[in-house]
Amino acid sequence: MDMRFETRQQAGLAQQQKLSPRMIQSMEILQMPIQALQERIDQELESNIALEVDEHLASAPGSGSEAGIDEAELVVGQADQSEEGADDFERLDQMEQNYVEAIDNEYSSSSWSATRMSGERDRKMDAMANLSARSDSLVDQVLHQWSFAEVDEGIAEAGRILIEHLNDDGLLDMSVSDIAMRENEGGREVPESSLMAAQKVLQAIVEPAGIGAANIRECLLIQVDAWRRREPEHAEDWDTVASLIGTHLDDLVQNRLPDIRKETGLEIEEIKSAINRMHRLNLSPGREVVDEQVPPVIPDVIVEYDQERDCWVAALCDGVVPPLRVSPRYEDMAAEKGLDEQTRGFLNRNVSNARWLIESINQRASSVIRVVEIILERQRGWFEQGARALKPLPMTEVADQLGVHVATVSRAVADKWMQTPRGIVPLRRFFSGGTETAGGDNMSWEAVKELLREIVSEEDPLKPLGDEAIAAALRERGVEIARRTVVKYRQQLGIPPARLRRAYE
Repeated sequence: MDMRFETRQQAGLAQQQKLSPRMIQSMEILQMPIQALQERIDQELESNIALEVDEHLASAPGSGSEAGIDEAELVVGQADQSEEGADDFERLDQMEQNYVEAIDNEYSSSSWSATRMSGERDRKMDAMANLSARSDSLVDQVLHQWSFAEVDEGIAEAGRILIEHLNDDGLLDMSVSDIAMRENEGGREVPESSLMAAQKVLQAIVEPAGIGAANIRECLLIQVDAWRRREPEHAEDWDTVASLIGTHLDDLVQNRLPDIRKETGLEIEEIKSAINRMHRLNLSPGREVVDEQVPPVIPDVIVEYDQERDCWVAALCDGVVPPLRVSPRYEDMAAEKGLDEQTRGFLNRNVSNARWLIESINQRASSVIRVVEIILERQRGWFEQGARALKPLPMTEVADQLGVHVATVSRAVADKWMQTPRGIVPLRRFFSGGTETAGGDNMSWEAVKELLREIVSEEDPLKPLGDEAIAAALRERGVEIARRTVVKYRQQLGIPPARLRRAYE
């Protein structure tokens, strides 16, 4: 057989759609929570000379974060009445259908931290500015306390090594022998005896008590010793606590109080009294000295009840987003004759980018508010009756009602929050599947969870309901549900199993 390899060139035509940077920006801005939008605007104001804050609108009465819902509705109305406002969802849907795969794979949005642009003062932002600065790390704070320890240099160095191995809870993340082995392998000769001596001093002088312990049991016992010294009149009670932690910690965790009574001879009331004292102890003493930085939640939408119209109304809560405009100065300059091509190109790019950003922000406002209006219509029961009245609302139904791709709706509610009379809630809470009750009503899975929580709250604590009993109670209320689903929902709600919920007399 004659085999030959040939190389050929062939020309062909193919169509390939690329995701333009402007389309990426439009989709990203739609998905941004308000904190991220603030930061994006700040960045653009710094980098684009043609973008500026409209000072006239910014200083107008009713502007700013303290504006009520009437003023906020006016802002939404302006966005809806723009020439391109009616086409917002159609344009976004077209982007999604053409480029959804590229967006998901190539241009996923990052996480952002919230900033506030300078300008009119805002009471909420002022309050945030008055918060204390971020505290030093746990290691830094413990090292500072350790620097006052009156020990020789060998023990001092061993203590510094131990402190480097503290985890966020303030406990050692490995045994002293393993630490010694690791340090010696790394070329730093540290006797295990020095580490053990340093650990004892560390546990004795560092506050809060329990830092430097090898495990949870030791951590709790160190704290018991501290309480015993603090309350000598209750030393006997703390002795009981220490005894239970030392020999029956697992039984305490598993709520096996009868077993403890049998082995110790203590009465149930004495054991329960000791458990109440244990509530003063901290499983994670290291977290007491380090402030967790929880990012503030700023709602994107505010909802209030309109008594005159007997309906719920929504408005964008965008008082911290400044009104923007294209700079008339640079817009006019770009049209001047006699400019060199490089300068003209620079100005035109900045003017064009500013217009596109403003359009994207207005488009975001219109898109979010239209989705929220459907939520208010379909989930009115939640606003008036609470979580048990939440109805099934898949995003696909909202997308069909608006005539857009479901990914567009998903981006419109992503990381967004709504301020309501029932508190600040994520927009995604209103979207879920559900089931049909025996009475023919639709109930969302979130409403089923709330019903489960209610059943558990009403149970006899001496005879708590098992998962099968909870499922039976739900069936009695018309909700057909499997035991394994009860277990899943119970765990999601943070409800322990029946044996841990049981109370003893």
